[in-house]
Amino acid sequence: MNFYSVIFLIVFSIIIIIPVANAQTLNEISNQKSIQVTISLTEEMHVIHVVNVLDIPSQIGLIDGTITNLSVKDQEGNDLQYGTIGNDNSLMILPSNKEVIIEYDLGDKLSLIDNVWTLDFLYLDNVSFMFPQQVDIIFVDSKPAYLGEKKGILCHGCQMILEYSLDEPKLLENIKIQDKEYLIEVRTWAEINQFSFDPALKGINFQVTGENAFVTTIIPINFLEEPYQVFLNEEKINFQDYITNGTHVWLNMRPQNSGEISITGTVVPEIVTSSEYEFSVEYVVVGIVIIGIAIVGIFFFKRKK
Repeated sequence: MNFYSVIFLIVFSIIIIIPVANAQTLNEISNQKSIQVTISLTEEMHVIHVVNVLDIPSQIGLIDGTITNLSVKDQEGNDLQYGTIGNDNSLMILPSNKEVIIEYDLGDKLSLIDNVWTLDFLYLDNVSFMFPQQVDIIFVDSKPAYLGEKKGILCHGCQMILEYSLDEPKLLENIKIQDKEYLIEVRTWAEINQFSFDPALKGINFQVTGENAFVTTIIPINFLEEPYQVFLNEEKINFQDYITNGTHVWLNMRPQNSGEISITGTVVPEIVTSSEYEFSVEYVVVGIVIIGIAIVGIFFFKRKK
């Protein structure tokens, strides 16, 4: 048995004897360079801890869950000695003059609740999350975040409820005003019916059937501008709005009950209502009649002359 193996056994024995709470003095969240959680389409999570060079034996806390396929290597791929502590949720690692790479698969963390994948997460360090290519909107503590091409977020001192959907249904509706069309997109697992545009209300309406479901509407800002308001059955409700690309606004709400959603704002295109149209037509007819009478009068006046 070599010198480092003896030292490891001694230190590991001390850690086992000392209560876990006191063992935290040996750098439990020890000098970690990065922690990345990659979520796959099959709800599996792969975790990679990158630990800086260790000058002393260090305890590294793992993320709670069912851990499989655990490996501990240096940055050159060489296996390192380690021991598990507590309920196998911490590792004891000897000093290393190279970065330490800890990898494992993590199960029993994601739950599918009403078609939404939900993760109740706690790890008091900075953790980055990477998502499947198909995911472009996530919700952190019910607040939406648009991923775009980034496909990842960084969670600081991480405690959060993370939610996201795969293959969320999308409803596309065209609104035509005069000679222009505006495409509105609604994303939700709730049922959407009776979508309409109300010129008098200066907004859009639709019927939503479902409880506590995320509803995201994507609206061209050359159709509807802020200030926005959202109502459920004529009662104002909270919502989140954020523009991501300069052309569209994402409005997200989570109605607790079924009912009629109304979204209002400043309608950009000039709208001529039916009453205004009829009023203008009347003036045109009157004008034509007046011009006709004037022409006939001039004709008879000249003929009489």
